[in-house]
Amino acid sequence: MSLLEIKSVSKTYGSGNRAVRALKEVNFSVEKGEFVAIVGESGSGKSTLLNIIGALDVPSSGRVSIDGRDIFSMDDRELTIFRRRNIGFIFQGFHLIPELSVEQNIIFPILLDYKKPDEAYLEELLEILGLKERRNHLPRELSGGQQQRVAIGRALIARPLLILADEPTGNLDSKNSSEVVALLKESSKKYKQTIMMITHNRRIAQVADRVLKVADGILIDEGRVEDEKLS
Repeated sequence: MSLLEIKSVSKTYGSGNRAVRALKEVNFSVEKGEFVAIVGESGSGKSTLLNIIGALDVPSSGRVSIDGRDIFSMDDRELTIFRRRNIGFIFQGFHLIPELSVEQNIIFPILLDYKKPDEAYLEELLEILGLKERRNHLPRELSGGQQQRVAIGRALIARPLLILADEPTGNLDSKNSSEVVALLKESSKKYKQTIMMITHNRRIAQVADRVLKVADGILIDEGRVEDEKLS
């Protein structure tokens, strides 16, 4: 069974002459542990698609299933809990809590769920992310690349079924962009983590296992990436 299944998903904003069809009968699936890049021009519908998968927006029609569960059949409370426990988000703008340290920002999703973090896993993440020496620093004391690493750690800490990354390198220079995408790739392989990443950068997209293209609300599966590396 696929981890993620999208069936006939459409999204229309507005009505009548002002209606805009952002997504048109989108169908695809993602396997557990797969790293998928979504590319497309600005306004193509790729962010709308990611928001629907993350239950931040609701489709006009169609079905989104994660781990065999139709997420839009849940009530609001159930969906909120499901999303917190099973979907990790990485945003272009980092969205770290300024008053919290690196370590506190990373474990924040765990604390929201009234759980204790796995200390061994936390230490492993801090090591992989290169943040051990920065664990007690505040976000303002970090570079942009370091802040995005904290955001990646926060997305990984609860071991979610799915990570959604919306232009995670959009605010970074080329060196930090390469490092962040390499970390996502390593997370996908090391932890069998399923990742969907939006990017406008074709070179970055080639690091993924598979590339999906969205154009005028229509999704095209460009297939698997063979032996491509980010240099």
